[in-house]
Amino acid sequence: MSFETTLLIVSIFLLVSLLASKVSSRFGIPALLLFLAVGMLAGSDGPGGIYFDDPSLTQFVGIIALVLILFAGGLDTNWRDVRPIVRQGIILSTFGVLVTALLVGLFSTILLGFTLLEGMLLGAIISSTDAAAVFSILRAKDLGLKGRLRPLLEFESGSNDPMAVFLTIGLIQWLTSPGFSPWQLLVSFLLQGMIGLLLGWLFGKAISYIANHIQLSFEGLYPVLTLAMALLTYGLTSLLLGNGFLAVYLAGIVAGKEDFVHRRSLVRFHDGLAWLMQIAMFLTLGLLVYPSELIPQIIPGLLIALGLVFVARPLSVFISLLPSRFTIKEKVFISWVGLRGAVPIILATYPLLAGLEQASLIFNVVFFVVLISALLQGTSIPYVARWLGVDAKVRKKPIYPIEFTPVSGFKNELKELPIVPDSPVVGKSIVELGLPAQFLVILIARKNEFIMPSGATVLEAGDTLVVLSDEHSFLRVENQVRPE
Repeated sequence: MSFETTLLIVSIFLLVSLLASKVSSRFGIPALLLFLAVGMLAGSDGPGGIYFDDPSLTQFVGIIALVLILFAGGLDTNWRDVRPIVRQGIILSTFGVLVTALLVGLFSTILLGFTLLEGMLLGAIISSTDAAAVFSILRAKDLGLKGRLRPLLEFESGSNDPMAVFLTIGLIQWLTSPGFSPWQLLVSFLLQGMIGLLLGWLFGKAISYIANHIQLSFEGLYPVLTLAMALLTYGLTSLLLGNGFLAVYLAGIVAGKEDFVHRRSLVRFHDGLAWLMQIAMFLTLGLLVYPSELIPQIIPGLLIALGLVFVARPLSVFISLLPSRFTIKEKVFISWVGLRGAVPIILATYPLLAGLEQASLIFNVVFFVVLISALLQGTSIPYVARWLGVDAKVRKKPIYPIEFTPVSGFKNELKELPIVPDSPVVGKSIVELGLPAQFLVILIARKNEFIMPSGATVLEAGDTLVVLSDEHSFLRVENQVRPE
């Protein structure tokens, strides 16, 4: 195949995937399912007829994609929202993953004739969840989530990937090394976790510091800087025997908490890059799968998928969140939205490369479980949210005709301040509010128009003030406009 032909095929794949994402948004079908379908149709068993059988290349593409997706997810995480649920999220993404792996291991010994370790390996591989798919479905249906559900699901999906990777690699070592013991697995877990946490925090601080002080000549070089730092975080952490995926996700969260130059444009860049990586990852995985080999696994795959959805996931959630304040309905919803994405399929390539006896069967079952999860859970999430009463109306964020780029040494940020109907400032002019010197109202969004304010501008219920302010002044005014 010539270079030009390869580029033509890649470009067509990307365009078809973009069209698939539009279908996903319109009908509420998980995008991952459509991306996988495109890859499978293009493969050797489909009309495309492209032969692809390289688990090593698939794993390489998957690891790079996962690194960049985790970094983008961490960078876009709102720490103020996540902080109250960190403890529950960590328990869910560690202990919950372990419970899921153990229960799926028990199912596999009965349904597939696996040993307990082989079954737990299958459970570890499919224990990772994909919150991005969940929220894309909710956005398509204009649904939000009440309370702390969204931050918990976002944090869990980012933090359970490293745990799933660790368990997968650890169990493969246990299966392939006769002298390997559970104590070695525990020590390795603690060592990898500590190194990953330490280097993730250090690199997160370094990213914001370097971005603010390097003073590059061209704005276009800043995305190159953060991209290089994300890959460096994973590579160095892994070489030092730490959990590279944990380090990358934490580095994104830590960097996202800080103010650094071109922050908004960098978040947008990494968000777009994460989508590109998801498309590339799903297409590659779709090409690797042979649908004809999935047919014999329909019954055991379906039973394991149902056991995961209706038994393993709910038990892991309810046990992990036992001491939390989440309601029964919220826990049921968290159990239902444990949607499986591309990470389990990437992890399923590890047994193939390790040469395990059951590797092909594990890969095919994992792929089938992901398909069932996307079809069953993915298409029903909006209805389950409404049925349980945990849905909330989505407030669409307007696009303002201004852009603000923070620079080093300037502490003010562009923020939004809504004026609710019973606010004490309704009917008052801006000059009457006695605003702090570091609080500047630069735009008012009112219904379907934007108003350039002056001191005489009278505030109305439903207005959204676009302000330039430091954190202290913003909190002071926020308390002032809050209903008594």
